[in-house]
Amino acid sequence: MSENKKTEKIVGVKGMNDILPADAPLWELFENTVQSVLKSYGFQQIRTPIVEPTALFARGLGAVTDIVEKEMYSFVDSMNGDQLTLRPENTAGVVRAALEHNLTYDGPKRLWYVGPMFRHERPQRGRYRQFHQVGAEAIGFAGPDIDAELIMLCQRLWDDLGLEGIRLEVNSIGNAEERNRHRTDLIAYFEQHKDLLDADAQRRLHSNPLRILDTKNPAMQEMVNAAPKLLDYLGEESLSHFEGVQKLLRHNSIPFTINPRLVRGMDYYNRTVFEWVTDQLGSQGTVCGGGRYDPLVEMFGGKPTPACGFAIGVERLLELLKASGEKFDPNQCDVYVVHQGEQAQLQAFVVAERLRDAGLDVVMHCAPAGGAGSFKSQMKRADGSGASYAVILGEDEIAKGEASVKMLRAAEAGGNQTAVPLEQIVDYIVGQITCGGECDDPTHHHHTH
Repeated sequence: MSENKKTEKIVGVKGMNDILPADAPLWELFENTVQSVLKSYGFQQIRTPIVEPTALFARGLGAVTDIVEKEMYSFVDSMNGDQLTLRPENTAGVVRAALEHNLTYDGPKRLWYVGPMFRHERPQRGRYRQFHQVGAEAIGFAGPDIDAELIMLCQRLWDDLGLEGIRLEVNSIGNAEERNRHRTDLIAYFEQHKDLLDADAQRRLHSNPLRILDTKNPAMQEMVNAAPKLLDYLGEESLSHFEGVQKLLRHNSIPFTINPRLVRGMDYYNRTVFEWVTDQLGSQGTVCGGGRYDPLVEMFGGKPTPACGFAIGVERLLELLKASGEKFDPNQCDVYVVHQGEQAQLQAFVVAERLRDAGLDVVMHCAPAGGAGSFKSQMKRADGSGASYAVILGEDEIAKGEASVKMLRAAEAGGNQTAVPLEQIVDYIVGQITCGGECDDPTHHHHTH
């Protein structure tokens, strides 16, 4: 290649985003909160592969769902001809794993996951081609109690994250037989109003008429609102299950509205379905969706096993967190170590390691391109790191067997510097953080590790 020819820059795939270090504190806060809430309800984490056999989704989600029809990243493995798909959702994978490893042989299981999903849809705000979901799957529980528990778990998560304005909508879509009776009447109803159906609805009329109820087309709203309601077709068992869920929610003061038009996009749902929705994200208002999917295990060749779960769109929830105005501490570290000269550098490493032994986060100044940097430029970096303290080592300090400790955050300290003998550095800084200079600053994280 000739010297002056510029190498073409490669950019990422459209709709698949980099999550940059500036966003890491937000993701960490979210993931840690999720983990602690799920743990507090006895859920255990499961990690399944990102790639699954294509048949898993075609069978589980239903061949006529949007996802299978036009959103899946499917390909043939050129090595062996296997039909593979990047997972568009994770319930199918978790159920496959539970079956394959016989997880429910000793009783029901509460499982949760977090990770990337892939759908080839038009990228828009809060909706990407690679996106992340956190989900919980409770496999082997039959009663309305687990439905209510999953909903209460979500409510606790919103509370712990400090999110407001997320509303709960619930519905029951009964069992297959009840849905079929409703479906027959629904198709007949839509056929009577065929002149009002848009192209999308026409296409779905016989394959998946329930999805027409979900339409966002304003011209169809009135007609759709008057369509036969599935709730009117539910038998005694489905109704009492639904009543059981509502009773538990009411008793625990969880507000909800019944939305008779609420259906979920996958074929495997039955009985309870629910969505948490918000008005703060424009049209994409659902941050969490879930429900029962009792038929799924059997669809995958297992013996009939009841199950219920939900999935949360992480990017959408983080949009909400950002909008809530919560401030996320970009702190990289507690202590930044500044040094000048060879002896000082050797000693700086020793000091940094001892501070880390004490459970502190320490950033060591390492030479950037173009030289080690003056004290002044190093102090600028120390300031920018968000550290509470700078430890300064120069030739003078080394000669005296001490280091200078400078407070970077405490306003009243006026940036004062204290000379501290090297062997007392750790005790001095830990003492300052746990009781001294920082005590009236509630944002500082006290390390307990």
